[in-house]
Amino acid sequence: MADITATTFGQANSTGTEDVLFLKQFSGEVITAFEQATKTAGADMVRSISSGKSATFPVSGRISAAYHSPGAELTGSTINHNEKVIVINDLLTSTVFLSNIEEAKAHYDVRSVYSGEIGRALALQKDKHILQTIGQASLASASVTGGDATTNVVNTGIASSTDATAANAMIDAIFASAKELDANYVPSEGRKCFMRLEEYYKLANGTNAVNVDFTGGSNGGLRDGKVMKIAGIELIPVPHFISSNIAAANDATAPSGRAASAADPQAVNLTNFVALVSHPSAVGTVKLMDLSVESEYEIRRQGTLMVAKYAMGHGVLRPEAAVGIKEAA
Repeated sequence: MADITATTFGQANSTGTEDVLFLKQFSGEVITAFEQATKTAGADMVRSISSGKSATFPVSGRISAAYHSPGAELTGSTINHNEKVIVINDLLTSTVFLSNIEEAKAHYDVRSVYSGEIGRALALQKDKHILQTIGQASLASASVTGGDATTNVVNTGIASSTDATAANAMIDAIFASAKELDANYVPSEGRKCFMRLEEYYKLANGTNAVNVDFTGGSNGGLRDGKVMKIAGIELIPVPHFISSNIAAANDATAPSGRAASAADPQAVNLTNFVALVSHPSAVGTVKLMDLSVESEYEIRRQGTLMVAKYAMGHGVLRPEAAVGIKEAA
């Protein structure tokens, strides 16, 4: 019996690929970038302003006590004063243009994906700026004459190739940081330690940080790969932790027509830093325009321009409330 010639109705004009005319079935799933969740929520003091370019934070020093000699006149003691001025940075934006034809061709809601991504781009930038400002605080001198400041902790054992040695050195460094903060009367509530991922997971895989005999089993463990606290300080692993020299020219947010140095008041050298320990009082954020996303249809360009934006500024308030941990001097 002879073979039957089947009609290949998936071909275009009976030539080419046999399934070109068949419907492309869309799965309904869209693979987007992982959400870059913010890590520094609650790590700063926030002040919102409705107008202007800056906000001022008064700083006062301490006063001493002295025994009184009978008959001596009490004239009062001197208290040193200063102020911290935090200036709003330039308007930071993240934009994308979506043409009508491209949006029509898409099988999914492109607009919602793009609006989320540009918003997260700014949230991540804010995160980095707060971490850089904490780094500035750890390197800053006292705000007033005779005031307090911290000394950054250097422990070369953190760089050890042996995980157990590195983890124990990191534990020692965090306790040393807690001692620095205690010596400056910084409140214990709200302290956070922002860490590189490498050091964090060495702790999670170490013995002392998660040992049931030491922690009662409530401080994380191998199962979850987490360490909650050391020395009463919350540990936060940061994928975008900065361990380099962030010079002004390295910042990509300089507005058009202006020098890059004008765009990065958070420039700081964090070379060899592996963690930053701080209290919210160390850093201030002044907010003029909160993070928002808006869009506008442009008929002449046949598409929609989507813009995420915010106007904020960050600055050091209390240097005595931040400590840097370094693996080398």
